[in-house]
Amino acid sequence: MAKSEWSFKSAAELSAALIAKKVSAVELTRDAIDRIERHDGKINAICVRDFDRALATAHEADAAIARGETQPLLGIPVTIKESFNIAGLPTTWGFVPQKDFKPAEDALAVSRIKQAGGVILGKTNVPLGLGDWQSYNDIYGTTNNPYDLGRTPGGSSGGSSAALAAGYCALATGSDIGGSLRVPAFHCGLYAHKPTINLCAARGETPPPFPAIPREGDLAVIGPMARTAADLSLLLDVMAGPDPLEAGVAYKLELPAARHQSLRDFRVLVIDSHPLMPTDRDVRGAIEKLATDLSKAGVTITRESALLPDLAVTSRLYMRMLLGFLGAFFPPEEYADAQARGIELSPDDLSFGAERLRGITARHRAWVLDAGARATLRAQWRALFRSFDAVICPIMPTPAYPHDHSPEQDQRRISIDGKDYPYSDQLAWPGIATLPGLPATAVPLGLSKGGLPVGVQIIGPYLEDRTPLRFAELIEREFGGFIPPPMFDD
Repeated sequence: MAKSEWSFKSAAELSAALIAKKVSAVELTRDAIDRIERHDGKINAICVRDFDRALATAHEADAAIARGETQPLLGIPVTIKESFNIAGLPTTWGFVPQKDFKPAEDALAVSRIKQAGGVILGKTNVPLGLGDWQSYNDIYGTTNNPYDLGRTPGGSSGGSSAALAAGYCALATGSDIGGSLRVPAFHCGLYAHKPTINLCAARGETPPPFPAIPREGDLAVIGPMARTAADLSLLLDVMAGPDPLEAGVAYKLELPAARHQSLRDFRVLVIDSHPLMPTDRDVRGAIEKLATDLSKAGVTITRESALLPDLAVTSRLYMRMLLGFLGAFFPPEEYADAQARGIELSPDDLSFGAERLRGITARHRAWVLDAGARATLRAQWRALFRSFDAVICPIMPTPAYPHDHSPEQDQRRISIDGKDYPYSDQLAWPGIATLPGLPATAVPLGLSKGGLPVGVQIIGPYLEDRTPLRFAELIEREFGGFIPPPMFDD
């Protein structure tokens, strides 16, 4: 079957076509199902299919459109990250003992997407416990990058990024504590938005079999993924808002408008280097080209600023706080091993690996002191954003790398311009926005000479999500955006 004309259209374009009766929701859903059935044997992005209910929802959407009803996502094909509960479908997080766990209720974000008229095709693959930048597990197997099947699509929202890049859906959900929205977008040439911390209530994005209760994230967020920047705002507006179980009543969230509406008005700090985690020539080259292009378009570009927090200090802090959270869920034997290794650490060892180990075994007093340091960091970022509107920096140090499923992540290595670095140290780049809870929008910048996507993240001020989102739209309009993978552009 030839490629549908709708396969790589944006959600906004599909919505306009549906309203104009150029296509029906059922036709869009059948086209999406056809693409999944033709291509997903190679990519393995959709780990749980829900096609019957999707078609039923599409029929309902067509009837609603015929009645003149409008909803933000009415009739639009959407996929949901496996970690989000959908009533009647398995939520496993890749844990084999939970392969038969099926929640009775939808996650709050899923309920909001359904209420907005979205047509949910199924769930997308994740790594075990959402703990990797590669998306594979013993239940559903390995998800491949549509630009190179031998490489990772990113993680932990790797199934979502692969599904979008392959043209299965117009929108997808993801979550992010260590780059899990932005990294897959980077590796698959897409857009994603890590919202300001706690902007989107995450009830129901919960590891099984724990109950789906309201929770505030200390570092973790949920957010939207798409093939265009404008579609991020469309889905973010559906997902955002407090949990009515905690807020008492649901209310409309009013984020501040973007600071500017034209490129020439933006003041941007551009970073391409980190004192402890470099970037390779492909990433540096893409950032340099973007900075040059933006400067020619009238953007005020600055390459250095004393206002920027010390990246070495803050990355070490992030490693400790991240593993302080994640380590709380380690099995007893793994935690005991970390304790034994932690005792042997030299106080002079300031490597990221040592900081992660300190985080796992830290006492509450140490965490309180680190939380105070984070509060100081947030004040530093507030001061920076009085002089700048956005910060552009890498998401990861290299384009997508070959699959490496060796069981001990601490033993893996990543090659940056021929030099090996610890795999987990890549956390330094996504952590720049994660630790202070700032919004960050992933933006694609085309393909490397090797045909792999490259991109950047745009970090914005706290609760000013619309500023990096708008800047991403302007960059896309001026310089282009998503490029379909040649293997699956049919």
